[in-house]
Order: sequence, then structure tokens, then C-alpha cells
Amino acid sequence: MGFANPDRRFVLRWAWASLIANATLVLTGGLVRLTGSGLGCPTWPKCTDDSFVPHRALGINGVIEFGNRMLTYVLIAVAIATFLAVWRWSGADRSMRRLVILMGLGIPFQGVIGGITVLTDLNPWIVSFHLLLSMALLAASVLLIVRVHGTGVEPVDAVHVWLVRTTYAVLWVVVYLGTIVTGSGPHAGDATAPRNGLDPADISQLHTDAVFLLVGLTAGCWLALRASAPVAARAALIVLIVELAQGLIGFVQYATDLPIALVAAHLVGAAILIAAGTHLLLVASPKPAVDRSRAA
Repeated sequence: MGFANPDRRFVLRWAWASLIANATLVLTGGLVRLTGSGLGCPTWPKCTDDSFVPHRALGINGVIEFGNRMLTYVLIAVAIATFLAVWRWSGADRSMRRLVILMGLGIPFQGVIGGITVLTDLNPWIVSFHLLLSMALLAASVLLIVRVHGTGVEPVDAVHVWLVRTTYAVLWVVVYLGTIVTGSGPHAGDATAPRNGLDPADISQLHTDAVFLLVGLTAGCWLALRASAPVAARAALIVLIVELAQGLIGFVQYATDLPIALVAAHLVGAAILIAAGTHLLLVASPKPAVDRSRAA
């Protein structure tokens, strides 16, 4: 069984590969910043003005930055394989095929945004967008997994659907505010990189307030869904657990002056949170409308 005649399990493995590859890119991109290697290759698309690969004078920072760039080609290979698997699978519909096209196009676009971050000396606002695009590709991978899997989606009441959707929107706000906190802090990716000029304490407090709102909404989702939608309730509980773990890591890292290991763990946690939140959004589907004329 392969690309010539794929079955659901084969396609599902490639969908998971896309999720793992994009999550890995989030981690390696964070390590580039945390090790001060953001300008390890000082230009783009070449590493230097004269070479596509780093030379010895760039040291370990050049190797780290170049390695992160090379990971893009791994993602492209995974995206092509996922595209072929979906397009040759008899169970794929038009929306699924459109999704893998968008996912594939998102990877070179992500590479261009990464290049712009280098050319702008790691402008924190562009770095923020660079991370959010990776998170969007993560969410798209979760969507593909759920669509290919074809089970686990649970119809819920309209009020509960809107509660879940509101929670998901706030989740993205929390992640975005986290990127702004990072843009105001010490881990700029290079000693010469600019900061966004915001007060770290003030923006951290705003981020914390949004986290409390998110935790409250997620707890509300779990409580509201337990009686009528156990699958969605379980998904909400997973999101809540991830949020609490993220909150603990965030508190400890702030209290200990942002050690690299904890910042990296917090970044991975954000990726897991996006994936778990997207899964909750997808499994809590609206109940089909009742045709009252027929019921009468």
C-alpha cells in the first residue's frame, strides 16, 4: 500500500507527519532565537553575500540558523507526500484537496517571511507573524487529521458551539499576546535585534489577564459539554490541562528571569495548545438544523 493506491491509514500517517514536521519547525525556530542565532546567517536567501552555506567565521550560530533553514526542505518533502497521498486517496473530497494545497503553499510563504525577518534584522513584529503562520499550519494539520480520520466529531447545541468558538478565538489572542511579550523581552535572537518598545511588565500582565479569561472559558466548555457531548468534553478537558501546564511554566519562567529551557518548553506548549484547541473546535460541530415543516 502506497501512493499508487493509498488507504485511510496511509493518508492519516502523512497527515500526522505534517503536524509533527510543523511542530518541529516551531521548536527549532524558537531555539534559533533562544541561542542568539537569528542572524547566524546574516542575509537571505543566501547565508552570506557570497555563499548559500555558513562558513567557519559564523560559528555555531551560523550552523543553527542554517539548519533551521534546511528544515524547510524537509517540510516541503512532507507536504508533497501528504498532497500525493490525499489526492490519490479515493476517500478525499474537494475541500480536503484544497486544504493540502493551502498547506503546501504555506510552507514556501513561511520561508519568505523567515527571510524578511532576517533582512529586517529580526523585527519583532515580523518574527511574531512568522511564528503565528507556523501555528496556523499546525492548526491546518489538525484539521486534515480530523477530516481524514472521519470519526470523533460530535454534534453539540448552538450555545455550546459559540462557547467553544469564543474560547478558540481567545486562545489565539493569548498566543498572539505571548509573541508580543517575547518581542519586549531579552530573547531577541541577536544582541543587535530591535525590541518592540513595549513595557515587558505591562504586556506580561495583559497576557496573564487573557490567560485567566481563557482558562475560565475552557473550564466553562468542559462543564457545559459533560452531560450532552462527552467526546467534546474530553477534548475541552485536554485543552484545560494544557493551559494549566502552560500557565505554570509561564509563571515559573517569569519568576526565574526566563531561562532558555523553560522558554523553549513554553513555546512547545503553545504549539500543543493550538493543536488541542483546534481539535476541540473541530469535534464540537453544530447540530444539524431541524426541518420544522417536515416535523409538523
